[in-house]
Amino acid sequence: CHTYRTNLFRNKRYIEGKKCVLPCTALSVVKILESVEGVYDLTLPVGKRLEKQVVTVINRSEIVGRPLAAMLANDGADVYSIDIDSIFRFTKNGRLTKCDDTVTPESCVRQSSIVVTGVPTKAYRLPTEWIKKHTVVVNVSTFKNVDKEELLGIEGVTYIPQVGKVTVAMLERNLMRLFENYRNDKEEKEGDGEEAEVVKQEQASSSSWGSPMQIYTAAIVTVLLALTIARSK
Repeated sequence: CHTYRTNLFRNKRYIEGKKCVLPCTALSVVKILESVEGVYDLTLPVGKRLEKQVVTVINRSEIVGRPLAAMLANDGADVYSIDIDSIFRFTKNGRLTKCDDTVTPESCVRQSSIVVTGVPTKAYRLPTEWIKKHTVVVNVSTFKNVDKEELLGIEGVTYIPQVGKVTVAMLERNLMRLFENYRNDKEEKEGDGEEAEVVKQEQASSSSWGSPMQIYTAAIVTVLLALTIARSK
């Protein structure tokens, strides 16, 4: 939603004491990087754990590249965001500046300790000669944006070829977080005098089977399950 999106780019991590929901794919990359030894400095406070790290993100889509660049910058990194016709530099708290013509994809990658590729085409290949030693390379695209054999020939390189399974886990995490936030809001409302009484009356007046939509959904799920079992026999 707009509120979560705005808070992401403003580096606001909570709404009224509740943690914000973050884009699943971008969050999966952050979690993967947290698990790689030496990337995040966990001895530092939140917001500074990527300080002194230079990151290049080759993708600036609204669902992956841009939020990812903002999240990494909010953790303290100096982030270059590369798109087809421009390069921007992300710094903490949503600060975004366009780089001049002297800054190129090659110059960005050569100085980066972390490179994230998300180019949605088979034709693109990141030149491995740009990658320096001990770089962490994450491929977010459904296509292979790097030559794996050449890349792993570089000393100390860590390569993460896909993030799909972690993305699914982050989706489930977001669902649970939304549930917790909604449940807490509902409990607070139920604890407020007259509102609590209204809620109780509504619950008492509802059928023990639930709403018509719940009954319809349960029926559809039951039929689909029965058909699946029948086909498997």
